[in-house]
Amino acid sequence: MTTLFLLLIIYLAFISLGLPDSLLGVAWPLIREHWNLPLDYAGMISIVTIGSTILSSLFSGRIIARFGTGKVTFISCLMTGSALLGFSIAPSFVWLFLFAIPLGFGAGSVDTALNNYVSLHFKSHHMNWLHSFWGVGATIGPLIMGQFLINSTWQSGYRFIGSIQMVLAFILLISLPLWKLHHAHTTATQEHIEPNRTLTFIQKIQIKGVPFALLAFLFYVTAEAAVGLWGSSYLVQIKNISAGLAATWIAMYYGGITIGRLISGFVSFKLSNQQLVFYGILISLIGVLLMLLPLPHWIIPMALILIGLGFAPIFPSLIHETPERFGKDLSQDIIGYQIAAAYLGGATLPPLFGVVAKHTSMALFPPFILLCLIFILISTTKLNHTQRKI
Repeated sequence: MTTLFLLLIIYLAFISLGLPDSLLGVAWPLIREHWNLPLDYAGMISIVTIGSTILSSLFSGRIIARFGTGKVTFISCLMTGSALLGFSIAPSFVWLFLFAIPLGFGAGSVDTALNNYVSLHFKSHHMNWLHSFWGVGATIGPLIMGQFLINSTWQSGYRFIGSIQMVLAFILLISLPLWKLHHAHTTATQEHIEPNRTLTFIQKIQIKGVPFALLAFLFYVTAEAAVGLWGSSYLVQIKNISAGLAATWIAMYYGGITIGRLISGFVSFKLSNQQLVFYGILISLIGVLLMLLPLPHWIIPMALILIGLGFAPIFPSLIHETPERFGKDLSQDIIGYQIAAAYLGGATLPPLFGVVAKHTSMALFPPFILLCLIFILISTTKLNHTQRKI
């Protein structure tokens, strides 16, 4: 029963993790108009957020070992909720940079903590289903924000979503005893795994296959973040879609990720993690090709849903395979490095694309996503060939 209740709490935590991820890109057209800002300034905020996430991911192994998964999850949710409320009252654009720091720090540690905990203690289908709840948060976020963009202000949207995050943080706070009970149960019934501290950071990232794993995460989150950050701007500027409708269509992309991960959980009973990743890449490629072709506008939401469906199994399947590939004693650190690599991609390449698009055209958006998918395919293929069996 303790395990069931803890799973419910972790599902809520994954919703919390997804809520803030899609907000900036959806709200940016109106934030930009509010302060008369250049297009690529969204990338600058993203750099600060994801840079903070990278730092917390790299040090997450020590943080989690010191405080435990439950406390790290609660504190992280509290930080992100406070940051979102800060966005809602920012008196100037500069304040968005300041609030982006706790937003990023909160995301990094909880991402590593929850992913490693689930990969060690639960099956592949749970990993996919839990990540589908990240998609629930990431889907609800732009839907809520879209309604506020239509009927109110972007500040009100951030205030409402920040309040939801604070409620989730309170639920996590009162659930802390569950983590202790589950830890005591697993310690009594399973072999206790101590993180491997004998290898240095350099030695760990030089383990056979780790560099390809890092590249796979880097390009995956680049693609996922780029669709969230620049998708609305692409639809508004190139396809002449209204900001409110564009927000709804981007929500459909996140909905595709959510539904796709729910489906992947069932499919994982028949297919391996490696197969799920491969087929996900193929489905995403189909969606991007539909975006590239000169087709009617009603095809666009279908293409976005396909991209989301294809993206769905890639991240959770790669994460869940980590203890198997590199050993349970190394999984906590390597998952932290993978998440850091993922956010490094999200912090650098989507903003860089924004600079390029500013001086050329946002029409380059679909080819950019296509290029990322090609790199993901190459990296995962190399990773499979060099996989270390434990």
